Order: sequence, then structure tokens, then C-alpha cells
Amino acid sequence: MSKRPSKGCVYLIGAGPGDPGLMTLKGKDLISRADCLVYDALAAPAMLAWTKPDCVKIYVGKRAGNHALPQTEINQLLVRCAAEHETTVRLKGGDPYVFGRGGEEAVALHAAGVPFEVVPGISSAIAGPAYAGIPVTHRECCTQFTVFTGHEDAGKSESTLDIAGIAAAHGTKVMLMGMSRLRETLSALMAAGQGGGVPAAAVQWAATGRQKCVTATVATLADAVEKEDISSPAVVIIGEVVALAPQLDWRSKLPLCGKRVVVTRTREQASELSQQLTQLGADVIELPTIRIADPTDKRDFAEAVVDAPHYDWLVFSSPNGVRRFFQAFFAVYEDIREIGGARIAAVGPGTAAELKKFGLMVDVMPRKAVAEELIAEFDRKGDEFGGVANVTMLWVHGEQARRVIYDELMKRQAIVDECLAYSTVAETEDPCGAQARLREEGADIITFTSSSTVRHFMALNLPLPQGCRIASIGPVTTATLAEFGLTPDIEAADHTIPSLVEAVQKLK
Repeated sequence: MSKRPSKGCVYLIGAGPGDPGLMTLKGKDLISRADCLVYDALAAPAMLAWTKPDCVKIYVGKRAGNHALPQTEINQLLVRCAAEHETTVRLKGGDPYVFGRGGEEAVALHAAGVPFEVVPGISSAIAGPAYAGIPVTHRECCTQFTVFTGHEDAGKSESTLDIAGIAAAHGTKVMLMGMSRLRETLSALMAAGQGGGVPAAAVQWAATGRQKCVTATVATLADAVEKEDISSPAVVIIGEVVALAPQLDWRSKLPLCGKRVVVTRTREQASELSQQLTQLGADVIELPTIRIADPTDKRDFAEAVVDAPHYDWLVFSSPNGVRRFFQAFFAVYEDIREIGGARIAAVGPGTAAELKKFGLMVDVMPRKAVAEELIAEFDRKGDEFGGVANVTMLWVHGEQARRVIYDELMKRQAIVDECLAYSTVAETEDPCGAQARLREEGADIITFTSSSTVRHFMALNLPLPQGCRIASIGPVTTATLAEFGLTPDIEAADHTIPSLVEAVQKLK
């Protein structure tokens, strides 16, 4: 490969086995700073949300038998990306150097004169067994383990696997990428002296909500895998440690284990809900139906933010409005104290929590995050601050917000100006094939966190899977579902993400 001028550095980062929480701090930091992200099929969708808005994302889709780009083209792509971007992240499942062909990419970058760094990741060789309750070493069973691949270069004239050596090795044996030839490999190992009665297991989609595990023996594992329909990606474990799984399998005891839950929030906001559901064991499909865009009139928005310190009240309708408002505010002002002496109102706890991040407490907030409740709270607390008549108010909201707050405050003779901070538009990208997953695999529960998520989901014309139950975050969202003839199976007690998670658990 000829050398070419390089603008930046390429970081070969291990994405870990599937759980985004297992990504290293350094890896996450680099993803958040990446100008270009080149990622595989096994990279968790949540990791894509860590990128900055203008990051160029390129899917190279490596999975057994289905490569979006051949390895040689990926190598060339990384060299080109380095010439065009200051920071390029190559995100690979597991660890880049553990059967991940990261070494080949590093050699290609070196040959082209491109600076690169490697950020190791947790390999599925140890994480897969651990998430199934199988320690690869245990003092009472073994003090060593062997890792090998069951998938070799198809261009080789003969296998370079030391089958006899693997069969004779003591301790635990872990095979990666070997499901397509599992029966043949196990037969070869037994022919070379591997005991057929030794416990064995296969863990599919390890460290994700889709995890599935089957235990058997070396002689019977291939039949068990076929019966349970376990395929790639999977980790195979051979050894006495497999017998510990019934005692040490912690993951199957999580309350949402085995449940597939759809999250329809924006990609940027999905992480909070997805993370809480994942921690409870759910298989989360992130299917953002909306995204938050700039307001139609950015000049009017900017002018409203500049004038904000002159108002008696600032009224915020949503966390998105808070984030957008203060992003613009600090582009003009350097100190939060320049916000002035305005009182602050928030529609609900989620919005209040976002304001608290900027050191601001609210003066008026209803317990239930509904516009009507905010107006009722103003009425209840009116005597505390002399009512709202002839008081100047800046209402910060999205372009699609209901007019309840404006209309009702104006009826009470408040002087209300609007600050349109953002627009909610349809999400058109589906980088991880979430829509196809929903069509093909179905789901147990789908969550809706706003009227916008409902409307934009329905616009996708995706059929609700048979038996799929609906969880709504609150009465306004529930009312929008009714417009489409849908009745939620449960509604969150409070208009908050934690409350929605509690509701989902009740649908078990």
C-alpha cells in the first residue's frame, strides 16, 4: 500500500463483548471526540450515540458470512479516513487483537505511514462465559485456559489449528467464531483425545439482552445447540468450570431477562432509558423515531435567549428545551448569574432535573409533567409571588408543543413571549437495522415517551408485533396513542423515565 499524507490518527478500539457498560473510559472518550467512526456489526447501538453530531459514521458490517466490506477495503478506507479527519475511530467488537484482525489493520496503517493507537477491549473469550455464570478459571477446577478460533482463513490450503494440542491441553478451552463448524471441530477434538463427557456450553450474543446459553457435554453440545437454535455470534466453553453455571448464573435472575423492549426516544436521549432497562436484563432495541433539530427560525431563537435576563419568569416545557436554551445562552453569556433574577417554572421533574445541572432550582413545578398541571400549580401558588397578571414570561419550548401553557397564562393576563428552542423531526437513519430487527424478531414491550414518538412511529408503518404490550410515559402520550386506536397496557405513575421503567417491570 503506497504511503499518503495523513491528517490525523486512527484509534483501533475494542468495543467489548456487547454491554456498552464494558467499554473502557478511554474508548468512550475517543468515540465522543471522533470526527469519523468506522464500526462493525457487533458494536452496541448505544455507542453510536456517544459521537458528536457532525461525526461521519461508516458501517463496515463484519459478521460471519456477511461482510459489508472485505478486509482489504476496510484497510484502505482507514487510510483514506486518516487523510481526511483528525480523529478516526475504528470500533471493533471485543478486543482488536483477539481474533479481530486488528493486527492486519494496524500493519496496513503502518505501511501507509498513518499514526495509530490501540485501545484494548474486553474480549468475549472471558466476558461471554462470565455473563453466563462460567469462570474461565477456578481454583477447584483449573488454573489455566486456552483460547482458539474455529474460523480460519478460507484461503488456507490446510488448517493450522493444533487440534491435538488443544485436545491435550489442561484447563478450560474457549472457542470463538466456530459455530458454523461446531460439530466438525468437536468431533475432531474427541478424535484427538478430548473427553466427550466433559461439560461444555455455548453462549450466544453474550453480554447483551439477547444472550442465550445452552449447557451439555462435548459429545452432546452440537445437538443441544441445534435444538435451541443457537448460532453466531457465540462463545463455546469446554471444561469442568461449566458445571458451576447453575450456581453462578447471575444474569438470568435479572427481572427483565428474556424480554425484548423497544425504545423510541431520540438517539441522544435513548441512553438513559436503554441503560436502565439493560441493567434489568432486557434486550433493548433502540429504534429512535424522532430527532431534535434546530428551530426553523434560528435568529428569533437567538434573540429570545439574549433577551432572557429581562423577564420575570422563565418557563421550560421539556429537558430538550433546557439543553438547547443553555447551549445558546452560554454562547453569549459567560456566567449563569447573568440569567438575572427571573423565577423559573418547569413542566415536570425531568425538566427540573435538567435545570439543576446548571445550578438552577425551580419555583413552580407540578408533580405530574403535564401542561395543565403546571397551570394548576401556578394557580395554587399564585399568592406566594403575587400572581401572574402583568408579569413578563418567556416560554421555552419546541415548535410542536401544545398551546396550553401560552393560552392559559395569557388568559390570566400574563405577558408571554415564546422562545422556540428546537424542532422535533422524523429520524431517518437506522444505522444498526433496528427496524429490520423489530420486523423479524418482534418485541414484548414498546415504550413511548412523548406524543412525537407515537406519531413518528406510526408514520414508519411498522406493524406492532403480535402480543407486544405498550407502555406510555403519561396521559398526553396515552391520548395520542388513542388517536391511532391504541390503548397502552400501562401508564407511568409519574411522567419520568424511572417511573416508566417501573411500569415496564410490571408488564413482566
